[in-house]
Amino acid sequence: MGVDHADVEEASDEDLTTYQQKHSFIRYVPPRFRKAWKATVKWSKGPQPPRPWKITPYFEEYQTAHLRVLDALLPQRKQKIWLLIAFYFCWLLVFSLVLWKSAFASDVKGFGKPRNIGCQARFWSRGNECGLNGDLCRPFENSYYTFRCPASCSRVEISEPYVVGNQTVNYQNLVIGGPSMEKDLALNAIYRGDSYICPSAVHSGYISDEHGGCGVVQRIGEQSNFPGSKHHGISSTGFNSYFPLAYSFVKGKATQCKDLRWPLLGVSLTFSILLSLFVTSPAVFFVSIFTGLFAHVALVSDPPGNQAYYSLLSIAFGRFLPAAFCMTVMYWVSVRRTLTGLTAQYEKTILWLGGCWVGALNNYTFDKIPINRLTPHDLKQPGAIPALMIIICSLLGIALGQAWGLRVEGKFPRYLAIYATFIASLLLLVAIPGLNVRIHHYILALLFLPGTCMQNRPSLLYQGLLVGLFINGIGRWGFDSIVQTWTELRGDAPLDSLLPSILPPIIHHNLNNVLLPNITFEWEQPAPDLGYDGISILVNDVERYKGYQDMGLMKSFTWVREHTRVPEYFRFGFMKGSVTQDFTKGGTWDVDGGWIPFATGNTRK
Repeated sequence: MGVDHADVEEASDEDLTTYQQKHSFIRYVPPRFRKAWKATVKWSKGPQPPRPWKITPYFEEYQTAHLRVLDALLPQRKQKIWLLIAFYFCWLLVFSLVLWKSAFASDVKGFGKPRNIGCQARFWSRGNECGLNGDLCRPFENSYYTFRCPASCSRVEISEPYVVGNQTVNYQNLVIGGPSMEKDLALNAIYRGDSYICPSAVHSGYISDEHGGCGVVQRIGEQSNFPGSKHHGISSTGFNSYFPLAYSFVKGKATQCKDLRWPLLGVSLTFSILLSLFVTSPAVFFVSIFTGLFAHVALVSDPPGNQAYYSLLSIAFGRFLPAAFCMTVMYWVSVRRTLTGLTAQYEKTILWLGGCWVGALNNYTFDKIPINRLTPHDLKQPGAIPALMIIICSLLGIALGQAWGLRVEGKFPRYLAIYATFIASLLLLVAIPGLNVRIHHYILALLFLPGTCMQNRPSLLYQGLLVGLFINGIGRWGFDSIVQTWTELRGDAPLDSLLPSILPPIIHHNLNNVLLPNITFEWEQPAPDLGYDGISILVNDVERYKGYQDMGLMKSFTWVREHTRVPEYFRFGFMKGSVTQDFTKGGTWDVDGGWIPFATGNTRK
């Protein structure tokens, strides 16, 4: 019988040292697996010798022609330094002048200087945050407010269910009410007090969505019937009952102040492109672009909401210094290796700088992707699951491409160990009880930037994009924690808490009496061990009753109808101390005196 030489080779232990044969557990591993492991390790080390990536520019003569002209005009290094200083001065001067004109307006005659407000500013807070009868949100009438709105407020949407009477709205601009006639919209437009002020001003045509604007809003007290309509790209929600706070815009006081964010974007783009084309030093290029784009995001394109500009400057400086430290580390770890020796000036500008601007303008580029915090609630948004799948597949494809590139340079084992450490650290954070891991923009950038340390075109694009996302994340939100409590992560989403079980109400129509109609509600008491010790009742989305067990008031509630021509909406929610839990959806006491029960489900507003 012949001998199979392949079997003899597989059974051999000649590939092990004498010590390993006697003492190591490796001798128990089948030779076939040992060979596969060795082959894998050898493959992961890449070609020998490694082949570092180096971009050979397309049409190099044209990409460097302007540099040769600059060298001919200013041959000395000292001259180029002075030119760079003058360039910085011009950039700062033009940016500051346009920003000043954009951020500060002259007085509105008779009403004083307008206050900068964000797109989500409003007079009335969510749920029962305005207190019993809305007293914490007074005054309701005979009050004027001079405002200055930024541009693009039509893009702002609520991201949690919001109840208006017996309707639940979500993923749309929060504007309730509007014009009652199709002509002279701004003159006959009345909005409920919890409507966003700036989108309401755009909806009525009082200011421009493209440029923002200034004006005066007047609180006019209780109003009934807020019609829904669509104007100037914004759809408002209708409400057919009364609300204690409404407002309108004062005729003739809309001034021509403008949010010049788009001209400022042109300024920043122009100067950053010029710098990218003419600067070859990686350090000068990176520091200049990072500083310029950070200032643009923090002060112009995506500043923190509801802040005066002097406060914005303070916040921007406070966030810039630690952000600059992080980017200094990333420069030495990754960016320097990608940009050093790069002569493809136009490709650098298009790929690296272009990607950086796309990431820095995240509120316009990626913000509409229907995924925010990756909570189960977020995944219920229309299009969230397909978007998540596309993102996962894209990230997987990019990761595989970058891993192959690192292997060619002989860096794959080292970076595999680095990312294994990152993954292990994240898993440890996930295991912390009571906390949830949230990967913010800036954390995503810091995690992925080391993997772009090669000089090839994909790395140029990915690196610029990640630096831009880091700038946007810190400039807008700051260094939010990577681990957050469920309350912080949830925001205004429902708690899924216990809802009051309301018994069928007792209604007295009092048609032939002097007394007004009234309705009485009773509810089942929750078990004491659940911790619910009070109840809050909203009538037309305003808290009208708050009772606690220790006060003997948590038994029943009677409401007297004073507005007999409109329906009224009731919602109930338990309380734990001063903290309100979820409310029921709206039950309706109709105009004809009938009762329409609550729909199922929890709401926070």
